[in-house]
Amino acid sequence: MKKDLVNAMEKAVRVLKNYPSKKIELFHHNDTDGLTAGTILLNSFKETGYEVSRFSLEKPYPQVLEKIFSKSDSIIVFTDFAGKIAPLISKLNKGNNLVLIIDHHPAEVSRDESVINLDGELFGLKGDRDISASSTCFLFARVMLESIGLSADSMSHLGALGAIGDGFLVNGALSGVNREVMEIAEKLNLVRVVKNDHGEEYFITLSGVEYTAEEICISLDTLGGVGYYQNGTALGIELCQNGLTQSLKKIIDELNIKKEEIFSEEIQNLKQGIKTTENLHWFNVQDRFKPMGVKMIGVFCNQIKNMDFLDETKYLAGFQTVSNEVPGFGEIEFNSTKISMRVSDFLKDKIRGGNYPGLSSFLPQATHNIGGFADACHGLSAATTVKIGQEEVLINEIEKELKKLEMN
Repeated sequence: MKKDLVNAMEKAVRVLKNYPSKKIELFHHNDTDGLTAGTILLNSFKETGYEVSRFSLEKPYPQVLEKIFSKSDSIIVFTDFAGKIAPLISKLNKGNNLVLIIDHHPAEVSRDESVINLDGELFGLKGDRDISASSTCFLFARVMLESIGLSADSMSHLGALGAIGDGFLVNGALSGVNREVMEIAEKLNLVRVVKNDHGEEYFITLSGVEYTAEEICISLDTLGGVGYYQNGTALGIELCQNGLTQSLKKIIDELNIKKEEIFSEEIQNLKQGIKTTENLHWFNVQDRFKPMGVKMIGVFCNQIKNMDFLDETKYLAGFQTVSNEVPGFGEIEFNSTKISMRVSDFLKDKIRGGNYPGLSSFLPQATHNIGGFADACHGLSAATTVKIGQEEVLINEIEKELKKLEMN
């Protein structure tokens, strides 16, 4: 469990210290959990004396990975994704670089000494319940900084914030390692907890100013998702480090107006008719969400998953075309569409109760069946990519996989 994960982190830090390079390429996700995780690692690596180049990815697409691993003798760190694709990373890396994966999604073991997979799921922790990417990164930062006589505790609120942003609460409250990290921040007056009828409400202090955690999570998701192609992830890191300044608020307000315009129009489209199969509702926005990043198809699904025009007993799936632009990498030809899946509150309870299959039990396999790419899926939220034109084929594969699981 946590002790075993920390022991693995201690070994990883020793390997890191002995590696000749002092330059790190850091790749993180673009939602609240990814941005807080990225900030924790960015700050702690710099404090340890490393030179860090930071990139935010919506997914670690194979085409991007091929470019990343065209180099050698580097330190490459992935967080909030890549736990599942450790074998693929090993194949691409060929032992040429030191790779650290710090994740919380369902994962594959790495049997390659050059690829160290520090994913809580490999140590008996539940990534959609016990531990977020941000709290995993906090544990790693704590181990690394304490090894040189420093403390990471001043970043504990960011570890808690990422967990809140992912929304994996138990009875409305943080649990497991996420809660332990939150309690460290609470003792330092960086987090304040208020109990309510639904569980707990959290308040986060950034640069001496207290905000509701909800406001910061929405702001980070907006910057990272809606503003992905407009320097949004860099602004998200800035928010984590310096708080919600007036200039950031203005940018976020403008992005939110654009998002609501796009979302409102799409909701009206879906109310006119959404595609339905035995176990799913599904739709394809194609390029209609531009200029927002593909993270937004998941955000949109999350927003509509309990609306009354949907059947709460069916899984929800949305497709969005992947842009051929990756900030910091230039043009890459993907020819891909992303599927994001979410579940209603009704299904969430059924899945947690073991009465319905979680998304991670069938979407990755259905995707692999048709040659798609899957790297980061939870039981309650999941996303993969397939070739443009394979959308309906994937839906059919999902239905086949569900029948294998003997859905009732």
